[in-house]
Amino acid sequence: MGNTIQKLYEQGQSIWCDNLGRGMIESGELQRWIDLGVVGVTSNPTIFMKAITNSTDYDAAFQKLLADGRSGMGLYEGLVLPDIADAADVLRPIYDRTNGVDGYVSLEVNPKLAYNTDGTIAEARRLFENLNRPNILIKVPATDEGIPAIETLIGDGINVNVTLIFSLTMYEKVMQAYTDGLRRFDAAGGDLSKVASVASFFVSRIDTLVDKLLKEKHPPRADIEDLLGMAAIANAKLAYARFEQVFDPSGEFTALAAKGARVQRPVWASTSTKNPAYPPTKYVDSLVGPNTVNTLPPHTIDAALHEGGTEVTIRHDLPGAHAVFDQLEKLGIHGEAVTDKLLTDGVDLFAKSFDDLLANLAQKQQKFCPTQ
Repeated sequence: MGNTIQKLYEQGQSIWCDNLGRGMIESGELQRWIDLGVVGVTSNPTIFMKAITNSTDYDAAFQKLLADGRSGMGLYEGLVLPDIADAADVLRPIYDRTNGVDGYVSLEVNPKLAYNTDGTIAEARRLFENLNRPNILIKVPATDEGIPAIETLIGDGINVNVTLIFSLTMYEKVMQAYTDGLRRFDAAGGDLSKVASVASFFVSRIDTLVDKLLKEKHPPRADIEDLLGMAAIANAKLAYARFEQVFDPSGEFTALAAKGARVQRPVWASTSTKNPAYPPTKYVDSLVGPNTVNTLPPHTIDAALHEGGTEVTIRHDLPGAHAVFDQLEKLGIHGEAVTDKLLTDGVDLFAKSFDDLLANLAQKQQKFCPTQ
């Protein structure tokens, strides 16, 4: 029969693990997830900040890097890039077995470059070349400055995980950047079947903010209560409907698909519930659909294995999804204002995690080498 993760895979949804660290690789935990059906891994600056600062897993490597004269960004990359490379090697059999559909590990560019197009391009190229593995996805945030970087990188044949997508308006730009990049790569003689991209929608954070605004702006009443916890799933359903239109095999994408191009699958990210009143699999059960990825932290994977659903739900009640945002507008909560704030906050959060990690590394350096 198979477990929940394997049944979701049969429905066309891949489950990736939203966590990575040295201990996870060396202990065999990553392989255990793979054995259960997980087919990819995502990381971000917050994940690495927690992995490196909250354990002793990196101490031996840290001291060796210090002995080699590394500091600052050199220390960071000396700790993080081996994790990415090793995880990619563990996942490589999945990449080969699925002909490049799954088996990826994602690494984010320096979040300080979120508003710097040229810097993002240069960093992504350097990281992709340094790691030198076909199953690496370079994460680029969906800022206005990130959009031309995405097109350029896809045009170079570099795999891109577009991250921090919240708004449907930005999602349109992301899909356009991907298809324009494919055309550039094709014109340069590239093999379209060798480049991959996913578009990561951050889900639960939408409900966190919208629920907060509903409670702040309006007294408790039935119509307000009915909207709590509804916006994030509605947003994802509208995004998926647009995905199916853009990548319709009989539509404009046909010519690129005929040359081996892959669809840019939506990834549902930030799918652990932040509100304890919501079921732990709220953003799993409601977002099941073909050609999608759900990237879950380990505790949500466990919850999905024990109580998750596997019915295709992402296409259910599209009119209802539109109605949610119509009702929010009438209540003075504007979708674009919400998603703009979430994007800014998301970039700031990752930048802070990055700064915190570098500060922690500097403190450790002083501890081990007090004269430096």
